[in-house]
Amino acid sequence: MGFTAACSSDDEPSAAPSPTAAATTPTAVTRTASPVDGPAATFSPLSGGDGVFVGAPTPANVDAQGYVEQEYAAAGTATSYRVDGELTGDGRWTFAQDATAAYVTRVLVRRPADEARFSGTVVLEWLNVSGGVDADPEWTSVNEEIVRQGHAWVGVSAQQIGVMGGPVRVEAPGGEGRAGKGLRALDPARYGSLDHPGDAFAFDIYTQVARAVRAGEAVGGREPALLLAAGESQSAAALVTYFNGVQPLTRQFDGFFVHSRGKAGLPLAKPGEYADLAGSLANAPVILRTDQDAPIVNIQAENDVTGILNSFEARQDDGDRFRSWEVAGTAHADAHLVGPNAAQMDCGLPINDGPMHVVAKAALRALVTWVQTGTAPPTAPRLEVDTTAAPTIRRDADGIALGGVRTPPVEVPVAALSGVPGPNPAVICLLLGSTKPFGADRLAALYPSRDDYQRRYDAATAATITAGFVLAEDRAALAAYAQPAAVQG
Repeated sequence: MGFTAACSSDDEPSAAPSPTAAATTPTAVTRTASPVDGPAATFSPLSGGDGVFVGAPTPANVDAQGYVEQEYAAAGTATSYRVDGELTGDGRWTFAQDATAAYVTRVLVRRPADEARFSGTVVLEWLNVSGGVDADPEWTSVNEEIVRQGHAWVGVSAQQIGVMGGPVRVEAPGGEGRAGKGLRALDPARYGSLDHPGDAFAFDIYTQVARAVRAGEAVGGREPALLLAAGESQSAAALVTYFNGVQPLTRQFDGFFVHSRGKAGLPLAKPGEYADLAGSLANAPVILRTDQDAPIVNIQAENDVTGILNSFEARQDDGDRFRSWEVAGTAHADAHLVGPNAAQMDCGLPINDGPMHVVAKAALRALVTWVQTGTAPPTAPRLEVDTTAAPTIRRDADGIALGGVRTPPVEVPVAALSGVPGPNPAVICLLLGSTKPFGADRLAALYPSRDDYQRRYDAATAATITAGFVLAEDRAALAAYAQPAAVQG
């Protein structure tokens, strides 16, 4: 999604970190070659103006988390890519360097204030521009896990819209007056020196920032031991293209965190042009290639699998470098991601209020563990899909999805959490899913008492944690979704 909101912490500080609990077969993840040398971005501090801008209703509260936030201009000369051969559905694409152009973009760093706390892992998020501004949805989803582990997070203004302005693909409340303008116009005093040559160069800009981070830029001069690529929605589509065509050339990333992808990758643009987001929805489906050594964890909401994103057409089996978790009761964007703007979403039904971000934190830790130790994440059942006509998710009588990663709000429900949108056909509403509370009669039929409901909810929480799809530290986060007051008696 191209908009985010700051969010309250899900941390349970007293809990000790736990490893993934599900039984898995260790798979050694050994790089067969070092990252390829090449041009790296040059960083210089950004200051003045109105301060750091990210497309969020409220700013990240890094001070309270023991983190610092620093912003840089990243400059260099980037290459575009052309395709040699065909873009085949197996993702085994061959890219070649093409044109070159100078760039100056923005890089945002959030890292431990105490450098001794730095874990050595950096999460490099391709900032999302679907809402017409740079947004940081991955940080919103997993920042509690980043902070408690001492990882650093780096957000990259990889695409032209975030810097120079451009078309707003997904209009949403809260973006008025900012969407589509770009950093330069929003705050010339701070960002007036930025200059983005177009999305044709976005992939190499991302690579060059990664090289700079590997060399110790932005993390207090510390060279990271582990560098992960991360992106959500349009940025996930960009990572599909990056992994299939650019990673084989650069080998910059040790792992990939792909969140809410559609069926295709983000198309290569021509110099000066914007990436064709519609093409990432309409183009032929493509899997993430299976001949690379960097592991991938892919997490998908219900309406990522079916609907306008339709990643079902690119569904692939788990393998020795790939895991996919399809999470029941979730939506592409939800109340946690939207934050204070949730009340403004006039979609005809309350938007989805599922715990996708809680599962995402477990998925991130699973990826880090996989790369560090060779212990693969647990495999998850996929959502059940009816292919009689257009792919649709099979549901029970209450409208709850069958299959997939199960959390207590769908195992012990008081409402139907779903990726199915409300009646408003606006694009933003198609992505936000819905929450349909059960009536009193249905709740009485399900639960003879509040105590019964709570016992079952607690048991489902324990089962989800044991399965490895939620971390023990996030037990309180799941407990917050319980609604015993909805049950009579």
